[in-house]
Order: sequence, then C-alpha cells, then structure tokens
Amino acid sequence: MSQDQSLLASVPGALGTARQLRAYGDAVCGSVGRYKLLLLVAALAVAIGATTIGQLRLNAWYEPFFDAVKNKDLASFIRQIAVFAVVAGVLIFLNIAQTWLDQWTKIALRDCVTRELLLQWFMPRRAFLLAGAGPVGVDPDQRVQEDTRRLTELTVSLAVGIFQSTLLLTSFVGVLWLLSRGFVFEYGGSSFHIPGFMVWAALIYAASGSWLSWRLGRPLIELNATRYARDAEFRFGLIRANEASDGIALSGGELGERVRLEREFDGVIGVTRRIANVATMLTGVTSGYGWFATVAPIVAAAPGYFGGQLTFGELMMVVGAFNQVQQALRWYVDNAGNIADWRATLQRVMGLRQALLDLDQTAPSESRIAVIEDEPALVLENLTVHVADRLVTVDEPVVAVEPGEHLLIIGEPGTGKSMLFRALAGLWPRGTGRVRLPSRACTIFLPQRPYVPNGSLGEVLAYPFDPSAFAEKDFACALERTDLHHLVPLLDRVTRWDRELTVDEQQHLAFARILVHRPQWVVSDEALCHLNDDDRRMLFSIFGNELSKTAVVSISSNDAQYGFYSRILHLTVHPRADATPKKT
Repeated sequence: MSQDQSLLASVPGALGTARQLRAYGDAVCGSVGRYKLLLLVAALAVAIGATTIGQLRLNAWYEPFFDAVKNKDLASFIRQIAVFAVVAGVLIFLNIAQTWLDQWTKIALRDCVTRELLLQWFMPRRAFLLAGAGPVGVDPDQRVQEDTRRLTELTVSLAVGIFQSTLLLTSFVGVLWLLSRGFVFEYGGSSFHIPGFMVWAALIYAASGSWLSWRLGRPLIELNATRYARDAEFRFGLIRANEASDGIALSGGELGERVRLEREFDGVIGVTRRIANVATMLTGVTSGYGWFATVAPIVAAAPGYFGGQLTFGELMMVVGAFNQVQQALRWYVDNAGNIADWRATLQRVMGLRQALLDLDQTAPSESRIAVIEDEPALVLENLTVHVADRLVTVDEPVVAVEPGEHLLIIGEPGTGKSMLFRALAGLWPRGTGRVRLPSRACTIFLPQRPYVPNGSLGEVLAYPFDPSAFAEKDFACALERTDLHHLVPLLDRVTRWDRELTVDEQQHLAFARILVHRPQWVVSDEALCHLNDDDRRMLFSIFGNELSKTAVVSISSNDAQYGFYSRILHLTVHPRADATPKKT
C-alpha cells in the first residue's frame, strides 16, 4: 500500500470503535489538562452518587406520605411535607452542583482533545502533507472545531447518563424486588407466585424499547457522518467563494458559483432529510415508551394492590421504584440518536488524529528523501525528487551552498520546480538522496505566494517567533527599507492583512520579514524572479548590503541573471519509463 492509500484508509469508518476509543483515551491522557479533567470527573461522580442516595430517600418518603393522605392524618401529612422540603432542598443543591460540574467537565475535555489535535496537526510538515491526504484532509478545521466540540459534549453527557442510570438501576432494583416479592396472581382458580415480578416487568418493558431503538437508530451513525462531511464541504465552498469574491466578480462567475454552491447544499439537504425520517421514527418509539411509562407500573402492580398485598403508600413506592428502574434500563432508548451522533463524530475526529499520526510513516516499498537538519551549509547529495510519472534531479550530483552565495536553479514550467522547493524545505518526502539543511532559525523559505498570518503587523513580521524577541525599531526600519513606510504607524493593528494588503504589498512584507530575521539562507520558489525593475533593484540592494552574508537559492523558470547570481544549475527530468535524461 502506498502512503496515499494508507492515508485514505484512515478516513472515518476505517478505524474500529474499540481502536477509536483507545485513540480517544490516548489523546486525553497525553494532554496537559488531564489532571484537571480527572479531578472534575471525580467530583462529578461524587455528586451523582449523592444524588442517587437522595433519590432513594425520596422514594422511601412516598409510603408514609401517601399513607397519611389516604388515612387523612394531618399531623403525619405536615411532618412528611417538612421531610420533603429537606430532601428536595438537598437534591436541588446537588442538581445545581452536578450541572456546574457537567458543564466544566465538557469544557475541560474539549480543551484536552482540541489541544492534542492541534499539537498533532502542527507538528513539522504535517499540515502540508495532510492537505494531500485525501478526504480526511478536506475539512480538518471542522473536525477540530465543530466535530470535537460535539464529540466532547456528547461524551460527557452520555457518560454521565450511563453512570447515573447504572447507579439508579443497582439501587432501585433491590427496592423493587423487595416490594414485589410477595405478589400472588390468581388465574383459573389457581394461584402462582413470581419472585420480583415488578423487576421482570421493568426488564421486559425496557428491553423491548431498547431493541426497537437500536433497530431504528442504527442508520443514523453513517448518516450523521455523511452529514458532517457534506456540511464541511459546503462551508468550505462558502469560505472559498467569499475570499475569491473579486475573481468571481471579474470573471462574471456569480451564476456558476451559485449553481455549484446550491449543488453542494442539495447534498446537505438530501442527507438531512434522511436523518429527519429516521429520527421521526425513532421519536415515535421513545415518545410512545415514555408516555406509556406513566401507567405501565400501575397496571403491572395493580394485582398486588387490589389483592390487598400492597397499601396505597407501598403502591406509590412500587411506581416510583419501577420508574427509576425502567428509566435506567431504557437509557439506550432515549439516547439512541445521541449514541449514533457520538459514534459518527468519534469516527471523524479520531480518523483525523490517526491520519496525522500516519503522515510520518512511509510504506516499505516507497523511497524517501533523507533530511538532515542543523548542518553548517545547505547541501544536496544525489537528490532525486519523485513527481508523478517523472524523476527530477539537479545537473550536479552534489550541490553545496555556502553563506553569501547566490545560486539560480532553472527549470521549464511543469518540470517539478515547486516539488524541488518543497523537498529542500523537508516537506516533500518522495524521492532519493539526501538534503542537509541549516538550522530552521537561520533559514527562510519563500513560496510563490507569501503567507500572511493573522495578528498584528508586528506579529506578521516576527512570524513564527514572538514579536518581543525583536525591537520595534527593527520592524519600522524594515518596512521603510521595503517601501512600506505607510504601514509603520499600523504595527500594532490586528486585522486580516492578507485581505488588507495588495499582492505587491504582501510581497514587500515578505522582504521586510527577511530584513527583520536576517537569515543566513533564503530559498525561493520563483518569488524573486518576476519582480519589476524597481523591486528587483531594491531587493538586490538589500542582499548586497544588509544581507551580504546571506546565501540565496532561487528556483525559477526565468533564466535572467541580472548579474546577481554567482552560479547557475539546471533541472534534469528522467521519465520513469525511460532513463534517458532530458536537459531543460
């Protein structure tokens, strides 16, 4: 299996639920906030346990209270009202505490998982490689933001529900068994005894509802995963259309863009309708069982009450205990839709995490370029870059770039110049040979279109370091030197600079950033070769004065040298089916 195939295998659905849960646990246990989360979980468990004890006490209160009502005993009635006020007050306090702990546990869990995903996503080279990893790389933003929020909130809600239901079941099943242990049924002139009859009735009632809910709700797992994927595609299309609004308007492409977005939205609506149909049938089951639960325990306990085996107060205790037991047992009935949603989001989030981990792995049959960092110079040793159906090499087997040297590498359009640039940056692993890289801190790579991060202008110039590592006068001097003096008063302004600045200003900002960082090596992917005369003179002046000791490696299809480059190399292409080299 190739690396691309292995990445595609890591999309949602490829991981089993057990493996996904292990990955989920690893993500939480590996986060820095795990101890705070553990403390919140422990406190939440204590609150749930205390609430269960309070509910047991409330259920026991039913007998004396309803007996007092039946016997018209005013003194006992008033006394039981006072008891109820105390029990209810404690339960209200516990419910408030449980709600607070529940919300903060959701926040802490989301904090743990999101930070772990961000850590894995922005490990060196992974963000770049993920973009070409197939479906899993289409919408990592939604998986990290929306899907992770939904996953963590559902995880806490479902875990609290199943833990609380288990406590209620173990607590009230004994009560229900004791209250119904003496039930005797008369049929056809004979009597028979069913030990713990009400327990069995609750089990049958809840099991039938759970089975129906499972049968109806099972398709929601795949449907929810599909809906999240299509929502992400539609959202991406909207963002792309918004950011490319000028190009759409200039091309008169509004109609085509609307048709394309409507087509993507049709996919969202289609799967949402299918979810609505399944959810409607599921609601019919859950609502029916919920409403019938109002009379089911009274009907089941009626023979014992009318046969004189239960007092009215005991009947109310049986009803309360039955409702607690069947509510615990039918937890799956009420949460079948949420469980399906949880599994869908678990698949998407853990599928992304696994894909990120797999990015660092190469298939045994696939060759890989060896990258050695923190070297004293930039050196290419027998480097061959694999690009689609061809092999791209430089026409010298060993290329060493010393500080202060200006090297031009020329290749025709479409030969793989950008892939060579990415290989030099350690981003493109497919190929053979070795690349020795200087320290990242003293090397700047300039892509064809400069990246302008969000933040203040000072943060843009200091990127990826903290602005406090530089003096503000360095920022001002760099802006003035690169003809951006009008931006000096805006150094502290936070905005979308990639939208505020023109393409030329963004290019000048990239040159100003080089001046601020003063690297020892600059590697360019055609960023230095299509400048106008004024910009070229300004840039060559910078490299001839302030950055005279900086080495420049420029990869370009333009062979114009302008007396700047001290050495020129050419890219050589070897078709995979034909070893005969073709000079470009």
